[in-house]
Amino acid sequence: MDSIQIIWAALIIVFLIVEAATAGLASIWFAIGALAALILAFIAPETVIWQVVLFIVVSVVTLVLTRPLAKKYVNGRTKPTNADRVIGKTATVTKRIDNIAGAGEISVDGRLWSARSDAEDIIEVGTLVSVNSISGVKLFVSPKAQAQEENPAAVAGE
Repeated sequence: MDSIQIIWAALIIVFLIVEAATAGLASIWFAIGALAALILAFIAPETVIWQVVLFIVVSVVTLVLTRPLAKKYVNGRTKPTNADRVIGKTATVTKRIDNIAGAGEISVDGRLWSARSDAEDIIEVGTLVSVNSISGVKLFVSPKAQAQEENPAAVAGE
C-alpha cells in the first residue's frame, strides 16, 4: 500500500469516527469522498491531484444531494418536550413577577414555573398571563389582555 492510499484510508477512518461521535450526519459525505479518492489511488496511485479533486467533487455532490434529506429525516427528528407544550397557554401568576428582583412564578396545567415578564413590567398575583416563550426553566409571559392585543392568534389558538 502506498503512502497516499494509507492517507485516504486514515481519512476515511477519521471521518467515520467523527460521524459516530456526533448525534446527526456531520461528516459521512467526506468519508464517501475519501473512499472515492482511495479507489482512484488504487487504480492510478500517481494521480494525487486528481484524487484530491475527486475527493472534493464527490464530497460536495453527496453533501448537496443528501443534506436536505438528512436534515428532514435524521437531524430534524426532535420531539417537543413537555416544556415546549406550555407555549401559548394561559397561566395564573402565583408569585409576583418582577424582573428586576428576579422573582416570579406561574401555574400552568397544575405545574409551577419560574416566570419573567416579556415587557419588563411587574405582574401581580392572580393575573392571567399568556406564555410567550421559554428559556431554560423560565417562562416569559405577558398579561392576558396585553398578549391578546399583541398576538390575537396565539390567544385564540389556546
